[in-house]
Amino acid sequence: MALLEVNNLKLHFITRQGPARAVDGISFKIDENETFGLIGESGCGKTTTALAIIRQIKPPGRIVDGSIYFDNRDIVPLSKEEMRLLRGREIAIVRQEAQNALNPVMSIGKQIIEVILQHENVSRETAWTLARNQLDLVGINGNRVKSYPHEFSGGMKQRAMVAIATACNPKFLILDEPTTGLDVIVQRQLLVLINNLKKELNLTSILISHDLSVVAKTCDKVAVMYAGKIVEQGDTVSMYQSPLHPYSQALIGAFPHLKGEKKKLKSIAGAPPRLIMPPEGCRFEPRCEYAMKKCKTIDPEVIEKNGHRVACHLIG
Repeated sequence: MALLEVNNLKLHFITRQGPARAVDGISFKIDENETFGLIGESGCGKTTTALAIIRQIKPPGRIVDGSIYFDNRDIVPLSKEEMRLLRGREIAIVRQEAQNALNPVMSIGKQIIEVILQHENVSRETAWTLARNQLDLVGINGNRVKSYPHEFSGGMKQRAMVAIATACNPKFLILDEPTTGLDVIVQRQLLVLINNLKKELNLTSILISHDLSVVAKTCDKVAVMYAGKIVEQGDTVSMYQSPLHPYSQALIGAFPHLKGEKKKLKSIAGAPPRLIMPPEGCRFEPRCEYAMKKCKTIDPEVIEKNGHRVACHLIG
């Protein structure tokens, strides 16, 4: 059963030159207890999609079409107050770059109890106890509740972000580049922590990442995003072993593999299009080595093949 279902979501940023179509008609669903990966180049709309889910898009950005069903309820029409009650309690986010996301003048404990007191009917004393328990849960000594962000290492800051996000035991967790800036050992420790919390708290999640190896180890399904659109999605194993869309193939082919035959990495020529004036047809056409005449003028429809949902004229 889908806990989150996004249908034909369109989010534009209004500019003097016209609307920048940052998210342009994407659809996907995430079942309960599933981890869904969202990958693609910088600027393709991954983080914007996450912010749309929690309704934290600031002007001039706005949702212009589509629906976001969470737990069988369309949250797009909800008021700011209704969304405030939903965020933190049922949907939470772990943002990238904890150094910038944490409040530098508040102790870690205060940042945790701020979430607890907003959503739970408990005393301040109980909230502090819960804050200590949260730090213990993520592998930080609960006695560090009075510590400030600058007293934590990078990995501890990110663990603190996870503690804040899961303080009210949400159903759905958004992980936006949670391992950015961390060394590989700390990355692994954080991913193990997140996987353990998923099982312990019955979490459903979406993981946004540039690191394909992180997605491969963590996610049940994955979607490839390019220039505001999802070009392909399917289960993680088959997506990595047999990608169908030329962009998916190029993206996975540009990532180094530690096992198997050593091959020269192949870069993707060119650059993504401007989203104010995107190509009329397929947005990947200017960079695609298999482009056909109709790719320039006809936007490909999404079709099902080999368990994947893919938008490409080559797939019949």
